[in-house]
Amino acid sequence: MKNLFVAVLGTWLILTACDKNTIERGTPACVNNKIYEFDNETICTDSVRVEEYIFQSKTVYVFCPGICGADMTSQVIDSECNALGYLGGFIGNTVINGEDFDHALFVKIIWEK
Repeated sequence: MKNLFVAVLGTWLILTACDKNTIERGTPACVNNKIYEFDNETICTDSVRVEEYIFQSKTVYVFCPGICGADMTSQVIDSECNALGYLGGFIGNTVINGEDFDHALFVKIIWEK
């Protein structure tokens, strides 16, 4: 019985130690701060994430608010947390800094709720 308890406890510790809300290493400090704010402000619980792209020769971050509502926009910022614009919304905007964001190169998801 003691061995079963230890096995269950060990499994529980391993599973709860894996935190999917961890921010990818190497993310700029200001982006980390924005992610913490974003996490507290988002309403959705599905598909909420922050993605990293290369766009116009810079690293940019897209804050995807999830899919729980219509007309939601995804903010695009650079690595110094300067706002570059918003994607999506009612009109389905795809242009940031005068260029279609389809030209952006997806790098990775740096955070998921």
